[in-house]
Amino acid sequence: MKTLQIKTAQNVNINFTVANVGQRLLAFMIDNVIKFTYLYFVYSVFDFQAVERVFSGDNWTIQAVGILVLIPVTFYSLYSEILLDGQTLGKKLIKIKVINEDGFKPSITDFVMRWFLRIVDFNLFVLLGVYIYSVGLDNQDFLMGLAFLAGKLIGLLLIIFTNKSQRFGDIIANTVVISLKDEVQFSETILENISNKYIPTYPNVIKLSDNDARIIKNTFQSAKKFNDLKTLMTLRSKILEVTEIKSVHKSDKEFIDVVLKDYNYYTQSM
Repeated sequence: MKTLQIKTAQNVNINFTVANVGQRLLAFMIDNVIKFTYLYFVYSVFDFQAVERVFSGDNWTIQAVGILVLIPVTFYSLYSEILLDGQTLGKKLIKIKVINEDGFKPSITDFVMRWFLRIVDFNLFVLLGVYIYSVGLDNQDFLMGLAFLAGKLIGLLLIIFTNKSQRFGDIIANTVVISLKDEVQFSETILENISNKYIPTYPNVIKLSDNDARIIKNTFQSAKKFNDLKTLMTLRSKILEVTEIKSVHKSDKEFIDVVLKDYNYYTQSM
């Protein structure tokens, strides 16, 4: 089983289990079932022959309608991973997700890159097929079958044989697909999920140490779980005392949550 070790800015080592080829294939199959179900539904409900009759002779309009129908399928993995935090519906069911090699959420550019390079990982046969037909080689059918097989196998072979189970798109985008069973390890660290656009509120959190942040997070999670309002109030008072922060949050939960995120923001930026 392949693992990915990430050393955080707080010098905490986190080990993630890399999703294996079986998990990724199963997620891929589920996603394709969803795509084909969509196409079957669309073509069953809508009469596309009627479109051809209405716009007879207007090939541009007919082609445009066809493209509009295929857009949700074509961009399925891209918008799914962006909207679902690194997951498609298939990945969500199999409990795997895409992260970058630093352990955080990939940027939109990363998602676009790994989606676009699917043409190398899984659809290279299209380019090979165009070349074969344009050159006019003998045994075109056999060569097309070989090109199809080779084109589909590139991504699979890379996932099997690379150290981090990365296809070409993952390598270029610096992304890795991990198993979510390791999310417990992530939650037990002092790390918080913060976006690139996050704006901190309390600069004085840098007065805290890594150990302080870890104790605060563990106590905070426990108090939230049991709705222990007294502990939350005590924890807030202790943070205010140590950091000399002037709180702008009335809620104890909101205040502590922001403190943890601010601490991550400043320590990651150093």
